Amino acid sequence: MDNKSDAKVTPWEVEGIVDYDKLIVEFGVKKVSTREHYLTESITGELHPLLKRGVFYAHRDYDVFLEKYESGESTALYTGRGPSGYVHLGHILPWIFTKWLQDKLNIDLFFEFTDDEKFLYHREYTLDYVRNVTRENILDLISLGFDPKRTHIIIDIEDISYLYELAVRIAKKITFSTIKAVMGFTQSTNIGMIFYPTLQIAVCFLPTELYGRQTYVLIPAAIDQDPYWRLARDIATSLGYPKPAQIHAKFLPGLGIGGKMSSSQPETAIFMTDSPEDVKRKIMNAYTGGQPTAELQRKLGGNPDICPVFKYYEMMFEDDDKKLKERYMDCRGGNLLCGPCKSELANRIISFLEEHQKKRESMRDKIDEYLLRNKF
Repeated sequence: MDNKSDAKVTPWEVEGIVDYDKLIVEFGVKKVSTREHYLTESITGELHPLLKRGVFYAHRDYDVFLEKYESGESTALYTGRGPSGYVHLGHILPWIFTKWLQDKLNIDLFFEFTDDEKFLYHREYTLDYVRNVTRENILDLISLGFDPKRTHIIIDIEDISYLYELAVRIAKKITFSTIKAVMGFTQSTNIGMIFYPTLQIAVCFLPTELYGRQTYVLIPAAIDQDPYWRLARDIATSLGYPKPAQIHAKFLPGLGIGGKMSSSQPETAIFMTDSPEDVKRKIMNAYTGGQPTAELQRKLGGNPDICPVFKYYEMMFEDDDKKLKERYMDCRGGNLLCGPCKSELANRIISFLEEHQKKRESMRDKIDEYLLRNKF
């Protein structure tokens, strides 16, 4: 796949170079505008870099959610993770923004681990495998500092009693032809996968059930998960629930040419469990927007717009807008070579991961504090 028109974006696969503006049209979402920025800043007092720099770039009713919050209505956050393997930087990017929202708004987060989906989708996965991966993924989530009193983890298979009644009511509203069209299922799709979307939709409505009052839910997530929320919004009113709002993120790129960071290409992904040696090797071997030689780089400059190394600074590892702009201009002007730029990024990521990994080990006996079943 060598151009944007060839990109494939589904809840299970993202391939090619994504045209994010095209997805706005295809999915029928709205671009985040100055209005949403203004509303966010008026409530939180600032704009998170991921919002300000357009990483979270599209939405459905994000503005409505903020207005409901400001007027004192019951609100909550919802996002999740399909535990298919180790967590990498691309996975935690939306979690970082979600934590910021939780901190600023002081509201509950419902976090769903879709162990059932991963077991059903991957023919080779066993239930024991997804159970173990789920526990490991939880450590990466809670090590980011989420409030245990306001963060409620749902593990689908273990917590099905919270979801099943909702899922059955949802299933009755969605026809087989609709689920095939929206999710892209085929005649060879197993029946577990056909039913599964009802469980991801169910969490949109779970806060209303648990609180006993109409609760407006915001879902911060990567844009590939949008099909679930389209279905949820279509049936919400008929079931007596508010439509869930969404705010969609772009993907953190892999370290190769084009495409998002993916566990299936481990040499182009930075995992939360990577060693300093792993990080250094992967970053120093990364594709860049630089010239073939240092001489040409100084003469012609590089292209940070196509460089994943620069994207990592922009999306995760440089909060200072002035310094980010200086890095951009230095690259364009040939004053910054790729080697030093990569080396600095590697050091920043190593520092971040070393701290994260220490927290991760210290959280192994804290998981129960976050589980929904221990609170409701």
